[in-house]
Amino acid sequence: MTARPEPAGIAGKRALVTGGASGLGNAIASRLAELGARVTVADVDEDAAHELATMIGGEAWVVDLSDTAALDDMRLDADILVNNAGIQRIHAIEEFPLDEWQLINRLMLEAPFLLTKAVLPGMYERGWGRIINVSSVHGVRASPFKSAYVAAKHGLMGLTKVTALEGGPHGVTCNAINPGYVMTPIVERQVADQARTRGIGEDQVMEDVFLAHSAVPRLAEPEEIAELAAFLASDAAAVITGSAHLVDGGWSAA
Repeated sequence: MTARPEPAGIAGKRALVTGGASGLGNAIASRLAELGARVTVADVDEDAAHELATMIGGEAWVVDLSDTAALDDMRLDADILVNNAGIQRIHAIEEFPLDEWQLINRLMLEAPFLLTKAVLPGMYERGWGRIINVSSVHGVRASPFKSAYVAAKHGLMGLTKVTALEGGPHGVTCNAINPGYVMTPIVERQVADQARTRGIGEDQVMEDVFLAHSAVPRLAEPEEIAELAAFLASDAAAVITGSAHLVDGGWSAA
């Protein structure tokens, strides 16, 4: 059997992955490095960022991306930008603390805007760039009690489309990846916590909660999301831009 060719055009490129030290960011950073990119792992967790950067032969950027004032007027030289950093807070709208709502939107909407603003001049000069925004199924759908997260992800989808329109003539593409639940350590802990809280087995929690909206009877793995990110960063995706790539097991099809 002939070996499947690796995505072309990534080797030697400079990639910046936010929230890169764990979960999806870790998988994406590792895959891009495997394909020959020089990866900067941006994360608020200093130890984890340095550990992964050492493992993949990259660099660590220890940064609190929720401090968006510090990001304004910055210029970054990167060929590939992956906006992945994110958090979650769950409250009813009438009970949602303003500081938590603002934190989510600074980290998950303002920061991607400012990082995009920072990398575009260099991408335009070189005539090549890839911006990949890790959104969510909640970028196209809503769920109760997640107003800040849903608002930020919907805003990120708008930013993705505008960046695609402005960047296209300069050789820059911008796309979004929209996962449902992914089997990361955070989700694994949530499964265990809900099993204890509900007094049921973890398999039942998985079926009743995490797979309730999915036509496919399993969660995506981080490596599957990373493979899609690698494709979108490659030369093969040169005319794919402004798109939402749903990896949700059919959640959004209902």
